[in-house]
Amino acid sequence: MNDNTPGSTTPDAGGEQLPAASGPLTGHAVTADGPAALVAGAAVPPPPRSNQLIREILRGSVVTTILAVVLAMLIGGILIAVTDPKVQAAAGYFFARPGDTFVALWTSIYGAYDAMFRGSIFNATAPTFEAAIRPLTNTLGFATPLIAAALGVALAFRVGLFNIGARGQMLIAAATAALVAFNLNLPMWIHIPVTLLAGIAGGAIWGGIVGLLKARTGAHEVILTIMLNYVAYYLVSWLVRTPGLLQKPGTNQPISAPTPETAQFPALFGEQFPRLDWGFVVVIIATIFVWWLIERSSLGFRMRAVGENPHAARAAGINVKRVYVYAMLFAGALAGLAGMNQIMGTVTSGFDGGIDAGIGFDAITVALLGRSSAWGTFAAGILFGALKSGSFTMQASEGIPVDIVLVVQSLIVLFIAAPPLVRTIFFLPKDEAERSARAKARLAKKAVAR
Repeated sequence: MNDNTPGSTTPDAGGEQLPAASGPLTGHAVTADGPAALVAGAAVPPPPRSNQLIREILRGSVVTTILAVVLAMLIGGILIAVTDPKVQAAAGYFFARPGDTFVALWTSIYGAYDAMFRGSIFNATAPTFEAAIRPLTNTLGFATPLIAAALGVALAFRVGLFNIGARGQMLIAAATAALVAFNLNLPMWIHIPVTLLAGIAGGAIWGGIVGLLKARTGAHEVILTIMLNYVAYYLVSWLVRTPGLLQKPGTNQPISAPTPETAQFPALFGEQFPRLDWGFVVVIIATIFVWWLIERSSLGFRMRAVGENPHAARAAGINVKRVYVYAMLFAGALAGLAGMNQIMGTVTSGFDGGIDAGIGFDAITVALLGRSSAWGTFAAGILFGALKSGSFTMQASEGIPVDIVLVVQSLIVLFIAAPPLVRTIFFLPKDEAERSARAKARLAKKAVAR
């Protein structure tokens, strides 16, 4: 009888004694190195926690978003350099003096983004501290209506609705706020809140129409919002060219009267920073409200459930149609906050049908960049406000067209919409969704091959 207890020997075919294997198989070769040998039954050590943490961070959407912005800025820099006449001239004799080309490239790209920084964040060459930080206040002023409108778009996104109607909601809000502001003679501490509520109500009603039609008839919100944008534009255009309504008295031009001083937002930090007013504080409050509504309230839970899967939400007893109506009411109110901010802070000398200034469509980009979260949208709005504020300085000091900034914004949206592309370019680890999709594709390919 063979003794296979640990430490015994087993004879082989030639009569030699071999050490008997003991313990469970671990996938490692059995060695006889004494204390250095792998202990039988020892588990494979897990990877360090730091490595797992780094991989999880690199898979996150925050890193992808930041890299998408960086990549867009890099491509924007290439476009700036290619279109610079000095770079083109230096490239003509590149093989004779290559250093001139590289110097011209650096000067062009650095000068452009330095001008953008000076025009949007801080101007170190300014004679006073107030003048140095004025670009930052301009950035926040440009960002204020963008953030408000983008919050409305982002909230609708969380419910699974594509709200393209921020422009129309802004226009109606501006018109209703103007009707109240022009026809009421009230002290400032009453006039501002009343005008504010009128604008929010106008936007909410215009957005609520979309939600109601979506819930009652099943009409697609994209078609509804696009059509209502046209209705709002022509309605406001008619109001500002009709005497007795919104047209400025004593003129035939299609423009409204100036906003009364008692209905204008006062400057937040004094007259030396005229673009930043109390509307920015209102937008901060709106951001906090949207965060609480989506992340902490029971209505927000129902909204998120409907956005994830409306059929499952309906099966769980959630009134999906009612959630659609509530979502578009809130989305319209937030977009209305942007329209009201236009006439109470940005454009107080009178407005026409172009009062939205493209903010309604830019808000879609901001909401996408912010991943439809409240604070992400807030940060994305400030970024786009900086791009807009800095573009004017780029054009004035470096002669760079403002269209370059529009290209950068478009590239940001492109890369945000294609996270796998960004991860591939920067060699980032794939997230769970990408790995699952690739595994399914391999299985489908094998099934077809069979």
